[in-house]
Amino acid sequence: MPGSRAQAFVRFALEQGVLNFGDFTMKSGRRSPYFFNAGLFNDGASVGRLGQFYAQALADSGLDFDMLFGPAYKGIPLATTAAIALSNHPSRGSRPVPFAFNRKEAKDHGEGGMLVGAPLQGRVVIIDDVITAGTSVRESVAMIRAAGAQPAAVLIALDRMERAGADDALSDGSAVQEVERAYGIPVVSIASLADIMALLEDDAALARHRDAVSAYRARYGVQ
Repeated sequence: MPGSRAQAFVRFALEQGVLNFGDFTMKSGRRSPYFFNAGLFNDGASVGRLGQFYAQALADSGLDFDMLFGPAYKGIPLATTAAIALSNHPSRGSRPVPFAFNRKEAKDHGEGGMLVGAPLQGRVVIIDDVITAGTSVRESVAMIRAAGAQPAAVLIALDRMERAGADDALSDGSAVQEVERAYGIPVVSIASLADIMALLEDDAALARHRDAVSAYRARYGVQ
C-alpha cells in the first residue's frame, strides 16, 4: 500500500539521519523545525534501499515511462539507484530501464556535450530529492524537449507541501503544485510532510516535535 510505503520511508530516513527535527535555517532563510538531506544516504546499503523506494513509488503511480533522467549533481546517483531497482522490479518485466544525466559544464573532448548515458527519447521521468525553487526541473524539461523526448513526470523523495516566497507574499501553491501547473506533468513523491506528521502523531518518542511541525505547516503548508 502506498501509505505504508510512505511511512516506512519516513522511518528509514529518520534512522539514517536524513530526516532530523530541531531548528534549521533553510537556504531561503526560512526557519524550519525539520530538515531532510538526501545527501546523507551515503553508503551502498542505504542508497540501494532508497532506490527500491523510488522504484516502488513509480510502480504504484501507474505511470508509463521509457527512461529516467537525473539532473546534476544530486539527481545522478538517485537516477542510477532507481534504474537498478526498477530493473529488478516485477512491474517492468524484462523491459530495460535506460537512464541519463547531465553535466554542469559541456565537455569539449571525447564524446563532448552536456548529456551522459542513454539517449533521451520517449517518455522521461526526472528524478530528484525534493523540489524547492523548481530550477533543476525547469532545466531538465528544457534538455529533454530539446532532445525530442517527452517529460513524463517528476519523481522525488519528499514533498514538503510548502509554499514559497516571503511571509507577506507566499505563493498560491506549493513548489510541487507549481511544477505540475507549469509543465503539465505529475509529480510523484515517495512521502510527504503529511506522512511526517502522521509519524509524529503515532510515535510518542517524537511527540515533542509535533507542535512545532504542525505550526510550521499551518503557516507555510498546502493541503
